[in-house]
Amino acid sequence: MKHLSTRPWTAAKAGLAALALGMLGACSSLSSPAYQPAPPAAAVNDYSYVIGAGDNLQISVWRNPELSTSVPVRPDGKVSTPLVDELVAQGKTSPQLARDIEKKLATFVRDPIVTVIVTGFVGPYSEQIRVVGEAARPQFLPYKQKMTLLDVMIAVGGLTDFADGNRASILRGSESNKQYSVRLKDLIRRGDVSANVEMRPGDILIIPQSLF
Repeated sequence: MKHLSTRPWTAAKAGLAALALGMLGACSSLSSPAYQPAPPAAAVNDYSYVIGAGDNLQISVWRNPELSTSVPVRPDGKVSTPLVDELVAQGKTSPQLARDIEKKLATFVRDPIVTVIVTGFVGPYSEQIRVVGEAARPQFLPYKQKMTLLDVMIAVGGLTDFADGNRASILRGSESNKQYSVRLKDLIRRGDVSANVEMRPGDILIIPQSLF
């Protein structure tokens, strides 16, 4: 009786092994992004809030209650107050806007003293935190001083069941769109506080869907 050769079977096994290794390599490259881990939260942040369209402002003119008012910042970034038809507010801090209003009012009021208080916060579009992908409630968030990744995830309601949290990333516009990897699953579902990082104005948090 002739014996069957084992060479074709050996070759087939070798081919399957090569294919499996190729697939593992592809999966590894998907689960290991080329961008670097996000830096940990800093102890100090010298951020000053900047007024944006949609903010609500309380404008008070000392000893002139008739000139004091509460106004929203219009979509074009401007505000209108008594004796001031319109003035650009977007992109300025509260003290900067107060000084600008004082200059306008000086034509009508002697030595005006103005105080501007932001009572409703939206912030400039360029400084909002955007959350896209597999968050429970993807949305825009106003940036706040010392805001962390955990703060953002609480605001958006956590991850969906389809999220691949440990493949999430932060796209940082303030650093020429540099991309950082973050570990949302470790942070939220495992309580790993070392995965918590500080957010920056204008950050975009991208949460991909799991491949499996």
